[in-house]
Amino acid sequence: MDERNPGSRRVIGGFVALICLLTVVALYAPRYVQTKAAAAKAAPPVRQIMPSVALWLSTTDHRSKLAPQPDIPVSPRGSATADIVIDPTTRYQSITGFGAAMTDSSAWLLHTKMSAPERQALLRELYGPPPNLNFNMMRLTIGSSDFSLNVYTLDDIPFGQTDPQLKHFNIAANLQDVIPMMREVLAINPGMLTIASPWGAPAWMRTTQNLLGGELLEQYEGVYADYLIKYLDAYRSHGIPIFALTLQNEPAYAPISYPGMTMGADTRARVVSKYLGPKLADRKPRTAILEWDHNWTPVDEPLAVLADPDAARYIDGVAWHCYGGSQHEQGRVHRAHPDKDAYITECTGGDWPLSVNGELLWFSRNLLVTGIRQWARGVVYWNLALDENHGPHFGGCSRCRGVVTIDSETGEVTRNDEYYALAHFSRFVEPGAFRVNSTDTDVDDRGIANVAFQNESDGSLVLVVVNLNKEERRVSVTDGRNRFEYAMPAESVATFVWDPDLAAGWIRRAQRWLSGTRPQARVD
Repeated sequence: MDERNPGSRRVIGGFVALICLLTVVALYAPRYVQTKAAAAKAAPPVRQIMPSVALWLSTTDHRSKLAPQPDIPVSPRGSATADIVIDPTTRYQSITGFGAAMTDSSAWLLHTKMSAPERQALLRELYGPPPNLNFNMMRLTIGSSDFSLNVYTLDDIPFGQTDPQLKHFNIAANLQDVIPMMREVLAINPGMLTIASPWGAPAWMRTTQNLLGGELLEQYEGVYADYLIKYLDAYRSHGIPIFALTLQNEPAYAPISYPGMTMGADTRARVVSKYLGPKLADRKPRTAILEWDHNWTPVDEPLAVLADPDAARYIDGVAWHCYGGSQHEQGRVHRAHPDKDAYITECTGGDWPLSVNGELLWFSRNLLVTGIRQWARGVVYWNLALDENHGPHFGGCSRCRGVVTIDSETGEVTRNDEYYALAHFSRFVEPGAFRVNSTDTDVDDRGIANVAFQNESDGSLVLVVVNLNKEERRVSVTDGRNRFEYAMPAESVATFVWDPDLAAGWIRRAQRWLSGTRPQARVD
């Protein structure tokens, strides 16, 4: 059969629609009796056909790692109470997606330490549609970071010279590893949303004339905006669109062992309002501007920039890191500026003394559940891949861990706790899904945290629950019409997926199959 034939597709569509209609009739239409004798008898009650709940489980002892479990039977809600009450009619932010950074180190490992078939298999596992992880967000560094093989920007010239016309701008350092790897990812998921962040301006734009530390000279603020726009254009010429920009990675911190630069709130507001914002405003497709790109504290920094109306008009949201403060600061900024999105753009795990028992629970509960409850639309982990020695890296973090570890000798892949924490969300929560209201069980010291979503494509509900306790905890759940219970194993993460309305869900799935589309994030 020629799949390109629209007539054939209409026939298939009609057939699927007929099947759906017959299914609905079979489920809900009254059954008429055929004889007087049968009519005289009292009809037995029709047994209600209930959905079942699919379940995937991970435990800190690694006995279960995103392992499918037997379906959970569902009963009508009745009058009983439940630990977690889900209200799909109360919606919050739409979800953009999940992913990790393609640092120079990650790209180099993928490109040089794995064979092409091994790399393709891993990238498809990470970025392909379910049952793969369905990652659809990425972060790139503009110039080098602490996870690069050397130090550079995109306009490096001899000491003492300047280049205000950016005649020496080039992305040659990215042509060997980063760009080829990005193109392979985009071939798997063309809808990738990429956030780009600079670790600092070229040395000649800084007060120190050095790539380690310093501040942006005011006379080069407009040139710096042009530098970022040149990056957008250069990457687009290689088929890599950039969804959003930040002005500076961690602008309140001046590292001494790797590239970095401080940039105060006044400077950030001025660069956006006078230069970058106006220059990006009329470009199609538009690239978003995210403010801050640093920790949950001090929250007064992003609030100060958003308080400047000339800058705020061009700012689409705030980018957050997880290394200090409380996730609830995201909520504070959201309440002050509900029109600005929140994204977690960096957080890393590592082999620290406090993580001796793994980091599945911390990332699942603290970063993902709580971060999303505090209005994050997307969560992007730091390094996608590092080697067995936590590198390559240039200064900075010497114990950081990637989503996966690639053995630099064999190319063997190890999936870390962060892989499974992210997968409990990314594989089931589709881009464009909405967070919906659910009982906040994390406020009563029961050691249970949860967050709920509803996918737009088929109306399915997704509930992620984390049990922090060292013993089993039984959890009851209702969505208004259905109810189920599950005994959460000690120190575990579970993702529950079900259709609250079976017939409507089947019809939506048929429509989605006919359209041949993959769910996309809402970026408006």
